Amino acid sequence: NEGKLVSVPGLQEAYYGELDVDNLGLVPVAHLETYAGFVFATWAEDAPSLEAYLGDNRYYLDTRYNRTDNGIVLMGPVKWVMPCNWKMPIENASHDMYHGGISHLSSQLVQEQFKQSNQLVTSRGNLRFSVPGQRQVHAGNGHSLTARLREEGTPDSQRMGNRITTPEGMRGIAYQKEKLEETTRRLGEYRATRISGGGSVFPNKWLGPNMALPRGPMKTEIWAFVEHDRDMPQEVVDDIRRRASQSGANMNGGMTMQDDMDNWRAVSDSGRTPYGRSIRQNLAMGVGHQGGKPGYPGKAVSDQPVAETGQRGYYEQWERFMNASSWADIPIDPITATFEGTATMNS
Repeated sequence: NEGKLVSVPGLQEAYYGELDVDNLGLVPVAHLETYAGFVFATWAEDAPSLEAYLGDNRYYLDTRYNRTDNGIVLMGPVKWVMPCNWKMPIENASHDMYHGGISHLSSQLVQEQFKQSNQLVTSRGNLRFSVPGQRQVHAGNGHSLTARLREEGTPDSQRMGNRITTPEGMRGIAYQKEKLEETTRRLGEYRATRISGGGSVFPNKWLGPNMALPRGPMKTEIWAFVEHDRDMPQEVVDDIRRRASQSGANMNGGMTMQDDMDNWRAVSDSGRTPYGRSIRQNLAMGVGHQGGKPGYPGKAVSDQPVAETGQRGYYEQWERFMNASSWADIPIDPITATFEGTATMNS
């Protein structure tokens, strides 16, 4: 029957051909839509369209996932289960810039010594409260990220961030220059050359195309991926794989991820104690120092990257979901971004 396709190993041998395949199968979803090759589905008949749900967040997601005509490829997933609340990875990894210079100092020092990374040249391990052009963005509907706006005319050597002096950094720069015309056609010059982002999709997509899946109280299954452009040269793909497995946040063998997991577990544990549950969590960092910022579409944008703008937007949306009886009780933030270029939801 339509919508009920069944593939049964050993249908004749094990079930003797007696399984009612006409009336058994997958439960059809109410809505199924795609964005940049990612598949989203819901059983809620009254859910908004995916485009409305992503809202202004798509403006930033495009800079990571919708840059090229041939799209991206995901490597993975690497899966593991850890004892923490499932919201911790999203809150921390997508828009928490407060912990970086503290939690990740040791792994950054290792990278500087053994991988010739220059990411500590300017900070020397100190927490940087202000990075030019970097802001926390609540893009609406609970989606949050850290976005970076580069000054016009920024040299190519600075667009790749902290690895520009390494051979892998130079290979990455060469690839980005090769794809610049294509990316500019798809995203417009502003998004192609000046702004970057791509954080969470509420409620449980975080950092890269990673998922935090609740498996019970204090039990979260992580699905971690590494992505690359489909038409990247193999040597650049290999660079990405090495970086992710050795020091990146995406694979469970990475030093950065191990730092973060200690935090997620500790925060979850402390919140479960009788006394801990009696204390209100403070998410006031940057209150009164956020608003609309030219060049950063979204509902709220912080004055500096170290803030809790993203956390507040995330948990405000979570509260709405917990108190709602249907989608009619959850307001959808309007799309305010102007999408230049040819890239669309599905092409």
